[in-house]
Amino acid sequence: MASRKQRWTKTLLNARFPHHVIIPWPESRSVQERLPIIYEATALGVRHTRLISYESDATWLLHSFADRDIALRFRACHRGEMIELSEIDHLGWWRPAEDGMCNLYNISTNQEAMRALGRVANDILGNLEPSIDVYPDRPAPVVRNTPGGRELAALTWGMPSPSFVTKGNPDTGVTNIRNIESRHWQPWRSVEHRCLVPWTTFCEWEDTKPRKTKRWFAINEDKPLTFFAGIWTTWNGVRGSQKTPRPGTHELFGFLTCEPNEVVAPIHPKAMPVILTTEEERETWMTAPWDDALKLQRPLPAADMILLPLAG
Repeated sequence: MASRKQRWTKTLLNARFPHHVIIPWPESRSVQERLPIIYEATALGVRHTRLISYESDATWLLHSFADRDIALRFRACHRGEMIELSEIDHLGWWRPAEDGMCNLYNISTNQEAMRALGRVANDILGNLEPSIDVYPDRPAPVVRNTPGGRELAALTWGMPSPSFVTKGNPDTGVTNIRNIESRHWQPWRSVEHRCLVPWTTFCEWEDTKPRKTKRWFAINEDKPLTFFAGIWTTWNGVRGSQKTPRPGTHELFGFLTCEPNEVVAPIHPKAMPVILTTEEERETWMTAPWDDALKLQRPLPAADMILLPLAG
């Protein structure tokens, strides 16, 4: 395993096998569990498979392929992700970029709809504007599990960051959670820390020139209310920035991400939110054992959502 000598471990990639797939691999998983994946990758023509790490709690299996189509199929089978070419420098070293995917979404609905769809027992949200844009480190509605039943409350977007990220500085939080099986997230995978995050549209930035363009996604043209699969916690510490620190107790949330479907990938090829559209999915996320809940970390079928047209 690579050791962390700088913020990002440098992992050399082979230019003749340029299509790289990484699969989250918690340290709790054994070498024996790794072997079937290695055998499968070898049969598909993988150049090499290595266990890599670039932070103290995050490890992956790295697979390098010559054929992009094979790499994409392998990624889909194992809930992995592709390493973007932009993350590989001119010397061929991998310098992982932070996952800056969904950091803006909109909620255009009312509290009654959120209470009904989320089967809320207690509403402590207060008055909600009919349409709000939600940004990182800002409050937003969440339906969370509590001992008294499901509760609709305002929590701050951004779960606690690992200590090696903050290094004693104020924490801006982690909004999107991909490697949910890493040690850092383990305390918050239980039922009491799960939540539903209401949304009607979410935004990704299209790489257009001269400036990037906001593109919005929804379930359909009517922009109905639905939920992301989230986790939440109460945390004591300093949020914000060095200039405007906010010490104290904070109630925080974030939501899970997964590989993108065919609608999202052309705009954002790295990830998309985990979306729960049915009552069965919401109940599974909020009540089921972790192994069952984890199966929901998969892309919504492309036929079940749309990219909204650019405003006129």
